[in-house]
Amino acid sequence: MKLTIKTPVFSLFLISLLPSAGFCSDGGSHSLIGNIAVAITAAAGMGLLMKILRQPVIFGQLLAGLLIGPVGLGLITDHAQIVTIAEIGLILLLFMIGLEIDLHKMLSAGKMVLLPGLLQFPICVGLAYAAFGLLEGAGISLGGGYARLYFSVAVALSSTMIVIKLLYDKFELDTLAGRITVGILIFQDIWAIIVLAIQPNLADPRLIGMLKTFMAGALLVAAAMAVSKYMLPRIFRLVAKVPELMLVLSLGWCFLVALVAARPEVGLSMEMGALIAGVSLATFPYNLDVIAKVVSIRDFFITLFFVALGMQIPMPDKGMILAAGAAAAVALLVRVPGIFGVLYPLRAGHRVSLLTTINLSQVSEFSLVILTLGAGFGHIGGETVTTGIWVFSILAVLSTYLVNYSHQLQASGARLLASAGLKDIGSQEEKALHGSFKPVVLLGFYRTASAMVADLAARSPETLAHLKVVDFNPVVKKKLDALGVACVYGDISHPDTLKHAHLEESKVFICTLPDHIIKGSTNLRLLKSLRSMFPGAAFVMTAEKPAAAAELYGAGADYVLQPSALSGEAAARIAEHAMDGSLTARREEAVTALASREEILQ
Repeated sequence: MKLTIKTPVFSLFLISLLPSAGFCSDGGSHSLIGNIAVAITAAAGMGLLMKILRQPVIFGQLLAGLLIGPVGLGLITDHAQIVTIAEIGLILLLFMIGLEIDLHKMLSAGKMVLLPGLLQFPICVGLAYAAFGLLEGAGISLGGGYARLYFSVAVALSSTMIVIKLLYDKFELDTLAGRITVGILIFQDIWAIIVLAIQPNLADPRLIGMLKTFMAGALLVAAAMAVSKYMLPRIFRLVAKVPELMLVLSLGWCFLVALVAARPEVGLSMEMGALIAGVSLATFPYNLDVIAKVVSIRDFFITLFFVALGMQIPMPDKGMILAAGAAAAVALLVRVPGIFGVLYPLRAGHRVSLLTTINLSQVSEFSLVILTLGAGFGHIGGETVTTGIWVFSILAVLSTYLVNYSHQLQASGARLLASAGLKDIGSQEEKALHGSFKPVVLLGFYRTASAMVADLAARSPETLAHLKVVDFNPVVKKKLDALGVACVYGDISHPDTLKHAHLEESKVFICTLPDHIIKGSTNLRLLKSLRSMFPGAAFVMTAEKPAAAAELYGAGADYVLQPSALSGEAAARIAEHAMDGSLTARREEAVTALASREEILQ
């Protein structure tokens, strides 16, 4: 641990020696290479420090730029080289964002993704614009020109990089709140594309000019889609087994479309062209392979982009810090009506609505892109971009804590909402259901529970009438109600839920959730609560490791499900079938079973 903590300090010590080694001399032909070397070294050291402190790596990259730039040690002062480094990173950043925008999946999503995705951005922009007007009236300036409008757009977008990383680490990407969060992020990218298309004509917003820009963009998108559908698959098929050529072709396509977009006849930016190139490959058969090949070089240049942004941060004054803090507060406040205010009427429930709102509590790297391009067009000044960088940094750190403690915050928020008269999902039928006796109670509903209900429905459908589910997923509740399975909306990690669900006469309690899925509790703590509340019942719990299973048995569990052991047992049987030559028959049985199998969670 001591060595790990010293590593960032040692890296920064090496950085301080670089000028004396002559790597960053302003006049040498190797100055750009030397500057890149300094930037990457600083980013590595600060990134490691952020990892130790459990902060976003992007924040460390901004700090690295601040450290080596004109405000810090002054190791890199050539503004032209800084801009060049940032532009390359920006082009690749937008290319990768485009690769992740799958229009087919977005359009096939349900109303809990489509409506929030469509409404969140305009609601947040409108409310932020009004709030920033009040701030300007109170003497807090965000900058001249179109700063108020730019900041309204910037705070309406959330960070895809930060959100995906945090939810992935918490195993929550596949939850309902996680899927809605990702869906809203995709729609935000679409809204950002529209903003990028409007930006060049913002100073002279004539209808003809804007129509020309949209027509040029539409034609470029259509041409790129046509080439990616009819030509690129054949080309990529030829080089599919040559990884380095796949990478070069992917980047070549990115920069080709970027160059076409930047032509005077088209009138778009290279960044917009890179985004279009990525979108055109999003439904490409080789999409995943392209992403896998480009992601490493993308990370390299995106690191340079954020380090370059950090190098452009001047020393903030009191007014700038006050403006950044106020803008960060506005960004958090407008998300309540913009996200919760849309999801709650859709009957997403307190939990999903609040968790999604908390997940999106930061400002996007796309916002920095829009602000940077706005400064390039002359719409806003450099101080506005700097304030935006501070807002991004403040919320990048703050949202890390908000997302990591989202379930505790959600629980407190739900209590406040209930006390204010905003009721959670419920009905007279559900209240009657609470009092109905069901011998078997399924605590929580995820993949294993979904498979269990599907098996019961296929083997003995009459048993479903004896089952009661306790879960907080409103989509699951709706599907179970339609299937005739009693479902109580509630969080099993809260003892009050179990007390008020009228489970006193139930004979068997089954929890199929592993500990990392149960937020705020564990199978062991849940078992202890259940045994004290329902002493005469049988308890089936779940453990991920043999030691945890043994501990649950010791605490009084009647049976412990161990998914890894059950999967291993099934895999052993399959291996035996493969050795005795009957694997093909087992495969046909599995395919036939899948064709007729319908689960709540697909």
